[in-house]
Amino acid sequence: MLKTIRKYDKNAVVIVGTPTWSQDVDLVAKSPLKGQKNVMYALHFYAETHKDAIRNKLITAHKKGLPVIVSEFSICDASGNGALDKASANQWMKLLNKYNISFFAWSLCNKNESSALIAPNCNKTSGWEKSDFSTAGKWFINQLK
Repeated sequence: MLKTIRKYDKNAVVIVGTPTWSQDVDLVAKSPLKGQKNVMYALHFYAETHKDAIRNKLITAHKKGLPVIVSEFSICDASGNGALDKASANQWMKLLNKYNISFFAWSLCNKNESSALIAPNCNKTSGWEKSDFSTAGKWFINQLK
């Protein structure tokens, strides 16, 4: 895939998935792709499910110099619709900020599930106000301040 992407854009940043639903960044750090530039490796987590074991994988990868980006996360469990764990999510954010790791939250929608950032009764596609966000969405907005 990288050869195909580079054919069209030699400098594009490419996010490469990692084993086990993009959680095993520590394994990839042992043998990253060689001779490639502008490559980052995906880490996904759900704060209620993925705690110290996955955080330690990130720490290991970071210490080995692997460029990691969190291309999917939420503060609920891995089903996308479980309990919210703000304490674990706060630990994750502290770690991401410590290592200056970029992240994408899941998911910008109004589906009636705990990972949705928009409240299920909101039908706006932009111009949101605080009341338009779900509990997870309000937590996420506060992290960006």
